Amino acid sequence: MSQPTYILAIESSCDDTSAAVLKNDLVLSNEVASQKVHEQYGGVVPELASRAHQKNIVPVVDQALTKANITTKQLHAIAFTSGPGLMGSLLVGTSFAKSLALSLNVPLIDVHHMQAHILAHFINDGSPAPKFPFLCLTVSGGHTQIVKVKDYFDFEVLGETIDDAAGEAFDKTAKILGLPYPGGPVIQKLAETGNPERFQFSKPNIEGYNYSFSGFKTSILYAMQKEVKANPNFVKENLNDICASVQKSILDILFKKLEKAVKDTGINRVAIAGGVSANQPLRERLEAHKTWETFIPKFEYTTDNAAMIGITAYLKFLDKNFTDVSVTAKARMKL
Repeated sequence: MSQPTYILAIESSCDDTSAAVLKNDLVLSNEVASQKVHEQYGGVVPELASRAHQKNIVPVVDQALTKANITTKQLHAIAFTSGPGLMGSLLVGTSFAKSLALSLNVPLIDVHHMQAHILAHFINDGSPAPKFPFLCLTVSGGHTQIVKVKDYFDFEVLGETIDDAAGEAFDKTAKILGLPYPGGPVIQKLAETGNPERFQFSKPNIEGYNYSFSGFKTSILYAMQKEVKANPNFVKENLNDICASVQKSILDILFKKLEKAVKDTGINRVAIAGGVSANQPLRERLEAHKTWETFIPKFEYTTDNAAMIGITAYLKFLDKNFTDVSVTAKARMKL
């Protein structure tokens, strides 16, 4: 029987510092240090994020190794997110991973952040993994895409947002309503007791499978300004209904294109990935499609985490797909 492969993975693309240890496709640890400093600004401040990563990365890596009960001498490779993301944040993880791989004389594996979100479905956690080909709706704070996944590293982007992502729509709506950041979980909670049919907002009419949330967000702003002018307490008095209506509208926009993609491609294996895929109504709506074979990741693998970097790195390790220390982080990367 072959020896197991231990990989230390590092994720630092935005405002979460994460480190994970994988034994083959099994997650032994998946530690995340979130940054609360951004809440007062209503969004991620890049300079503050990179400083926090510098402070967090050593303790988080140490926690991951301790929880996995292994030492650095047992590692077979070091993996890290090379992009896309915030440049300053990416550089912290990239530099750390390069230095550690050099000092241990083990291979270095660079991972595409969006590929990792999709490949999180192949973590060995007892959940069934999708067979190829399948469609993946990837929704996060910075990305919204419908991806046709033909193999582990054979992706075709069928459609993506031409402006704001779905996560941004949640966050910016929360800001309009005076709610804290991040907006998605707060809106979901308030929507639980609201009427999703109460308010109608402008929905984009974009060709193909592409998305747009810019006009939708603006229609919410104008609607709230108009109502507050007539009644200064309008938002407070109708908050639950507003949140429920906003959430339903975002899901309507997402599923209209996803349903079209399933119909046009004939592929009824459908997965979701990314931070917004933690949204419970989104999960329920996906499962409501009884003719689809659906795949929903565990909550801990939806938001930015190093376990998803680790599984992607393991699949690359099997192909001996390594990089060297000349590799650079990139804020923008095509899938």
